[in-house]
Amino acid sequence: VQLQASGGGLVQAGGSLRLSCAASGIMFSIVGMGWYRQAPGKQRDLVAAITRGGTTTYADSVKDRFTISRDNTANTVYLKMNDLKSEDTGVYFCYVGIVVGLEYSEYWGQGTQVTVSS
Repeated sequence: VQLQASGGGLVQAGGSLRLSCAASGIMFSIVGMGWYRQAPGKQRDLVAAITRGGTTTYADSVKDRFTISRDNTANTVYLKMNDLKSEDTGVYFCYVGIVVGLEYSEYWGQGTQVTVSS
């Protein structure tokens, strides 16, 4: 299983970015996909997640600014980030949750850097 994230970069405050994460080598059912963020010196926190059925979860700090979506046929998850703030700066990691039988496993991408300048 491999996850390839892209779309990070440097943007001014108030700007927008769209992250993508494509999963390959998936032979079993994906039950959830999402994004975590790790700011310098801080722990990795959930930003947004989406189930196969489309149910979404957002961190309070990004509600109404970020939108998560997914393409089930392409095993790809997206994160559209609007009105970016300096506190959104960090490395964004995508993940995929897979169920095989009764066993749940998570796989992670390599991370993509998002830097918001004020």
